[in-house]
Parts: sequence; C-alpha cells; structure tokens
Amino acid sequence: MADRSTAAVDVAKESGRSPLAAHADGATADGVTARKPGGAQAGTEAGGTGAEGPGETATGTGGTSPDASGTPGTQVPADADAETVENAPSAPSAADAGSGPSADTVAEPSVVIYDADSGVLPATPDLHSGHKLARRYRLEECLTRTQGFSSWRAVDEKLRRAVGVHVLPAEHPRARSVLAAARSAALLGDPRFVQVLDAVEEKDLVWVVHEWLPDAVDLTAVLASGPMEPYDAHRLVSQLSQAMAAAHREGLSHLCLHPGTVLRTESGQYRIRGLAVSAALLGKQSDTPQRDDTEAIGALLYAALTQRWPYPDDAHGLSGLPADIGMVAPDQVRAGVHRGLSELAMRALVHDGSASSRHEEPCTTPEELAKAVAALPKIRPPEPEVNPYRGSGYRQPPARGPHNAAPRPAPVPPPPPALPGRTGKVLKWGVSALLIAALGLGSWQLADTLMNGRKSSQDSTETSSGATGGNSPKPSVPLDITSATEFSPLKGAMKPADAPKAVDGDDSSSWITLHFKGFANFGNLPDRSNGSGIVVDLGSVRKVTDVEAKMYLPGQTVEVLAAAPDASAPTALADFPERISQEQSVGKELKVSAAEPVETRYVLVRISALAPETTGQYRGGISEITVRGEGE
Repeated sequence: MADRSTAAVDVAKESGRSPLAAHADGATADGVTARKPGGAQAGTEAGGTGAEGPGETATGTGGTSPDASGTPGTQVPADADAETVENAPSAPSAADAGSGPSADTVAEPSVVIYDADSGVLPATPDLHSGHKLARRYRLEECLTRTQGFSSWRAVDEKLRRAVGVHVLPAEHPRARSVLAAARSAALLGDPRFVQVLDAVEEKDLVWVVHEWLPDAVDLTAVLASGPMEPYDAHRLVSQLSQAMAAAHREGLSHLCLHPGTVLRTESGQYRIRGLAVSAALLGKQSDTPQRDDTEAIGALLYAALTQRWPYPDDAHGLSGLPADIGMVAPDQVRAGVHRGLSELAMRALVHDGSASSRHEEPCTTPEELAKAVAALPKIRPPEPEVNPYRGSGYRQPPARGPHNAAPRPAPVPPPPPALPGRTGKVLKWGVSALLIAALGLGSWQLADTLMNGRKSSQDSTETSSGATGGNSPKPSVPLDITSATEFSPLKGAMKPADAPKAVDGDDSSSWITLHFKGFANFGNLPDRSNGSGIVVDLGSVRKVTDVEAKMYLPGQTVEVLAAAPDASAPTALADFPERISQEQSVGKELKVSAAEPVETRYVLVRISALAPETTGQYRGGISEITVRGEGE
C-alpha cells in the first residue's frame, strides 16, 4: 500500500476554465504530486472552508478566536472547560487533511505571493528537520513551503505516532482564520474526515496538527488503474455525500474536493481531508458552499465512472473532455456505465452547464445528493472470478466412438437357492446365534479396551501435568492502540481533542465529559441517550481477552463492547454488537475479561451513567485504557 497521509500544500498551475474544486489560489494541502506530460509536476489543491451556520467553540490556547473570514470571534481562555462554551456559536470548522509524499514528491521552494488585502505575505517560517514544537512534535520532513506557511511530516514523541503539521507565522493575514478553522474542525469528531489533533499559537507561530494515514491511498492513485465498478462508484458517492451533508449541518464546508482530497483505506472506507483548514490557509471563500461541494462530488463520481475529468482541462492525472462537445453524460463517454449513476453525476453537475437526459431536478446540496443516492436501486457487488478448471491445465474429455465406447457392466449371477427343508432352518438359526455371540463378545472387549485406554490416558496426563506444570493457556499481552476517538453517536462530540488522553499512558491526563444537571444519564437529554465514552482502534483485527480502564471519578456505570471484525470506523451504538462486559457501576478502576477471545479492531468503553460530582451535577471521564489479547 502506497504511503498516503494528511499533510502538505503544493503549488499548482491552473489555466483555462476549471471546476470550482480546482480553484484554490493555485495551492494544495495534499502533499501528493502528479507528473504531467513532459516531466512537469502539478500538486493537488487544498481543501476549503465555508461558514454556513453556527457550530461549537473549541477550547484551546488563550486569545481571541476569529472566524474563517477574519472577523473577531469569541474569546476563550486557555483553561476554559468545554461546558462553558458548549452552546456558544463558534468559528467555521474543518478537519485538515493531507497526504504523505510519494516517491517522486519534490518540495517547492519558498515563493512570494501577493495578497489582495494585505500585500506581500510574510516569509515562510525558517524551520528545519529535528525542530520540536511544544517539546512534543518533532519535524521530520518538509513537504511544502508556499504562501508563507510550510507543511511537514512529524512525529508525536508523546504518543509515538506519525502526524502531519502545518506551520505559519502568527502575523500571517490568514493565521487567525486557520486557527479558528482548525479548532472548529476538532469539534466535528466525525471519523469520515481526517481529524485535527491540535491547534496552537505559540512563540510567534501558529501550527495545526492532524492525522497521518499510512494505510490509505488517494483517489488519484485509485483511478490511475482504470474506472471503478458500479458498486465501488456507488459506495464512493454515497459515503462522500453523507459525510459532506453531516458537515454542512454543523456549518462546515470543503470547497476544494477533488481526487487528491479523498482517501480510501484498506477496509474500503473513504475519508475526506482538507475540510476548511486548507481553504483557510489559501484564503478561499464561496457564497454558495453547499452547491460547490455538491458539484465537486458530482465531478468525482463522473471521474470514477469514466476515468475522465468532466471539464476541458486535464487535471489530477485525468484527461479532460474535448472542449467542442461540452459536458456529456458518463454513459456517452464510456460503454457499460451504470445508467442511474450516470444520471446522478449529471444532476450534481447540472448547475455548471450539464443537462440531465431525463430532466430531473438538479441536486444542489449534499443532503439532496445523499437522498438521491439512497433512492437508487440496489447495486450488487461484482461476482468473484472462479476458475472452473482446478487442474494445472485444461483437459479435453476423450471423444466417444465405436472403438473407445464405455464397456457394458457384466451381468450379476443369481444367488444360489436356499437350502430346502429342516436342515436349512437349523443351519440358519445356528449361524444367527454365532453372529450374536460374536457381536456380544466383540462389544465387551471393545468397551474394556476403551475403559483401560481412558484410565491410562488420565494417568499419563496427571503424570505429565505433575512433571511440567500442565498446559497453561496462551498468555495475553497488551495490544497496541493506534488511536482513540470520542463516542457520541447522536450529537456532536463534547471534547474530541481530549480523546487521545485516554490512551497516552499518563494517568494524570483524562478525557472528561461536560457537567450535566439533574440526572446521571447525561441530564436525561434525548440526544445523549446512548451515553458517551471512548472508542479505541487497535489498527487491525486482534483477539481481545481483557480490558482495563482507570476512571476519572468513581461511581460511573460502564460497559465494554466490541465492533464486528469487518467493521470500519464505527460510530453508532448498533455498530458494537459484541459484548465483553455487562453494564456495571465501577470505582476508580474497571477490569473485565471476555469469556472467550473476541475478534475485533474497535473496542468501546461506554459510559451510560455519570458520577455525582457536586450537588445536583454529574460528570464522568476516563483517564487510561489498556486492552490485552493474544499475541501475534
């Protein structure tokens, strides 16, 4: 699997008419470059941000948090608790994402770009490999320096994992917008987007830390091998439209969706990178963010069906359409394209000059597009190829003719006649008696042999156990945890940025819920009826035997659940059907063991009732989670 992540921003040269998803001041937040004919490199563009509605204000470093357009926002002190701002309007958010460099990625030199509002952008921070941010994030490789900021592959030395980092000077005209977008993105907590892990202003620098996904490949590389099957294209547009619909409901937009900003993981799930942070870095805005994102999803579906970019210019490693024919339906570009998906792509692109052949209403929002996808008839996955000849080669059956016809079976001779008279009867009774006696004797001998054998086996086992101490079960070992996310299926996460504290090996740091009044079951609120907790990702399917958790407060009601082995990025309570422990009230520590090893990748420590903290108020949290299982 090629190494892909969520990092860099490269310079892209644009010419002619391009889709909305291709206009981003000529820069990218992808870190994945593609070679154009003649050896020229073109980077993929950065994602965008749009402010369509109020969200939630993230807690972070002290100072004023402006919105994405640069206007002042709500001032949040560094040590503010999340409940003090749970219902406050916030900046538009985005989960920044990017990709680690491919083998032929070349970092662009620092360039001077003029901003229409503030003139010359400040110089890119002069950092180097080995530099540490907050004495925690060690910069490893510079992927891009452009527009006054740089993007890096780095290492989180505290959690010992790879991360991506964007760094820009605090006096950069877009610094406040980037910081606000990153903090808002962290509150989204949707696993379908690459997550923002940290956003800090420190020592005249602003830096944003985000996930690094080594097991994912972007859509540009996927389409390089050919167009998708209808089933895979349906999964793509379904997951993208649902994810973007959820983002827009929280007031977030992307604005720069294209093949380089969509990642496919090994499990077949798609994750979107560049939600708002990249657009804030590039200063991209839009008056119609929902329509722009819907058109971009339509362009991705078009490319998945045809392996062509639905605009005249070549882009993202795909050939564009001839300029003289305009935009035509995918099933007119390539034979065998699914008719329903072809119509769907045109409905998403209809506002940009395309026309649906059946004159259906265009889809102008991701929500409308998601409903249209759900209304399509079910598309079956392709049948696996089966070789009917199991041998080393094809063997032609022998020809039948007069010389090699199958021989006829010989006739069976009739049985001899029975003995006549009294002699025959006596002989038959005698033979029957002998058979009965033989069967009885044989049964007795067999039973005696079995009993003696069992006794000797028990003696041998006891002797062997006494000598060697018995065959003990395979010991369990601590399993590696690659990430931790907050479980909040019915409402936005409370403190998603603090979820990694539950697996950082430090008992003094904790993921803590908000305060809830009146009732221990999260205030008896309908949108918190499924409780909350932490979902840990083991990186791959493992056999889990034990789970231990150190709780922030005693008196919480907790249960431990596991997702199915084939689950990917589960978010709902129904996604965790396997029960490792029943609900129980616990003290400061929880220790549970499964009756049988449970095969899973995702383990959920779910809190269904909080502990009383003060009079009439309840709160909970988790300080540290340890998962044990069978070693590999």
